[in-house]
Amino acid sequence: MSPFDLSPSLHAALDRPVWSSLTGGHRHLALGGSLALRYPRDIGPFAALADDGPDAWTALAALLAPDEAVMLVTPEAVAAPAGMVCAPLEPVLQMVATRVPPASILAFEVLGEADAEAMRALAGLTNPGPFAARTHLLGEFIGMRENGELAAMTGERMRPEGTVEVSAVCVHPAHRGKAYARHLLAERTRRIAAAGRLPFLHVYPSNLGAIALYESLGFVVRHRLHLTRVVLAG
Repeated sequence: MSPFDLSPSLHAALDRPVWSSLTGGHRHLALGGSLALRYPRDIGPFAALADDGPDAWTALAALLAPDEAVMLVTPEAVAAPAGMVCAPLEPVLQMVATRVPPASILAFEVLGEADAEAMRALAGLTNPGPFAARTHLLGEFIGMRENGELAAMTGERMRPEGTVEVSAVCVHPAHRGKAYARHLLAERTRRIAAAGRLPFLHVYPSNLGAIALYESLGFVVRHRLHLTRVVLAG
């Protein structure tokens, strides 16, 4: 796998990962219509516009409750019309895999519904990004346990056609320094690649430790994307 061999259609899909996911592998979760889409609130805060026209913004506004915010991930900065408020946040780097890591020598397990509470607790301790009540339904999650407790996990999030996002790389503070993140990330990458899809992920530019880990496993930066928080005015 090489980011330089991606088709133009795949590059376009990755430029707009939320829209591409909600019209692709997660279309069954999408709320909205042809102009604006969002994930259910208890799955995640991400939403997307078909374009930057006023009709699309009006459609997005109709999907929001007065007390909630959604996040847009876009290739260019956006500005909301009257009636909505945009707050630009730290941009994210989108990284794609260029090779398949070797198999891990550590034992892991596939996590399921019975593990949902423990997964949310671990995400709450480590803050890997938004993790709501049903975020674990976005894809397959794998984890490692110590003395029966969930010590580390990683999973899947957005699913544009032909790709799967690696997400929620979490290690309990009591178990850091054991290379759990490396092994789980490598296994998650291998599983996505084995299914014939391109693994990708998002990371803040300021998270230098995570970037170094991802680069050591063969991920390279493809693009810098804008992250924007959107709420209804007033």
